[in-house]
Amino acid sequence: MKNHPANLRIAILLALALALATWAAAHGKKDWPAPEDAKKLKNPLAVTDASLAAAKAVFLDNCAQCHGEGGKGDGSEAPMYDVKPADFTDAHMMGEMTDGELFWKISEGRRPMPEFKKRLTEEQRWQLVNYVRTFAPKPAPAPKPTPAPSKKKSAPPKQ
Repeated sequence: MKNHPANLRIAILLALALALATWAAAHGKKDWPAPEDAKKLKNPLAVTDASLAAAKAVFLDNCAQCHGEGGKGDGSEAPMYDVKPADFTDAHMMGEMTDGELFWKISEGRRPMPEFKKRLTEEQRWQLVNYVRTFAPKPAPAPKPTPAPSKKKSAPPKQ
């Protein structure tokens, strides 16, 4: 009978470890890779004031409740979900993502984000790609390298 409490403790610890591992697996899904062919898609729309204004209206109606009006992932409904909405102000993340990748993610969705390929036109989705890019600060241009001083040997003095 002495082993019974020890076995019970081990069983409880194993159950807790399994529950923690399951929770971590479910909540640790940060990667959301797009297919390679989607990453290669080129945005057919030019950025214009009119298209950005149209996309802003679509964003406010469909995206801001989770992503926030400023694109930080801090919308009023964001705390309701286990998966944190993307922060479009993250210049590093946005710099690594192609337009095609953004378009695919908007189109296909991933729980809790709905898919928008049937809710929005293709043009609206491409406009959203351009609009969400406006949230991230633009990287400063790389400084131009200054030429190294030349090390020409001067001619020997004339005598």
